[in-house]
Amino acid sequence: MKKYKRIILKLSGEALADKSGKMILEAHRLDNIAEAIKIMVGKGVQVGVVIGAGNIWRGKLAEQIGIDRSTADYMGMLGTIINSMALQSAIEKLGIECRVMSAVEVRAVAEPYIRRKAIRHLEKNRVVIFAGGTGNPYFTTDTTASLRAMEMEAQAILMAKNGVDGVYTDDPEKNPDAKFIPEITFKEMINQNLKVMDPTAASLLMEKNIEINVFNMNDLSNFEKILNGERVGTMIRKGE
Repeated sequence: MKKYKRIILKLSGEALADKSGKMILEAHRLDNIAEAIKIMVGKGVQVGVVIGAGNIWRGKLAEQIGIDRSTADYMGMLGTIINSMALQSAIEKLGIECRVMSAVEVRAVAEPYIRRKAIRHLEKNRVVIFAGGTGNPYFTTDTTASLRAMEMEAQAILMAKNGVDGVYTDDPEKNPDAKFIPEITFKEMINQNLKVMDPTAASLLMEKNIEINVFNMNDLSNFEKILNGERVGTMIRKGE
């Protein structure tokens, strides 16, 4: 029996790039993510996706160039549309219907984001990729994932990490003494300043019955395990 009926899959832009960093998109990574989505759709789960744009555009680069924050954020939104179109292509190659819906209007390549229409797509078992962030500067794609999860009435956000097994007390690559955290509340995560998602995104979910599962996406079996209710990675929930 599947654990969730509807989920939001949150991906970083870096999850789509090649390891060398020379290419913003890598075919094998796109295909792996598409296969993971196929597994979930095959289980009868309705899947929405939110992707970042860190493989294309970073805020630090904007500062170095001298681009103002609002303009830089809009550039990042356009980057998420590029990533969304690439993932849509990989998903459709597997015979799965997929729609890109953008909060920034680009009608030639994506549908405008309309909540009721997005829900209808999901009900028809189409994968919906939510592009263009929130459509407003000063908000991250983490916040987009929280907002879309609430709007779509999803039960969970699956935060798929590239080679990271979950949440740690510190960066495990820099601190060998960092300890793995199997479960934590949103409030504890914010108070401990754990860099899982931005505080705005976390605060939106503090009183909601939406779980976040942070896990390693490189093992495709993790997706099926999560849907089967097995403990994988770190679970983040609202407090009692």
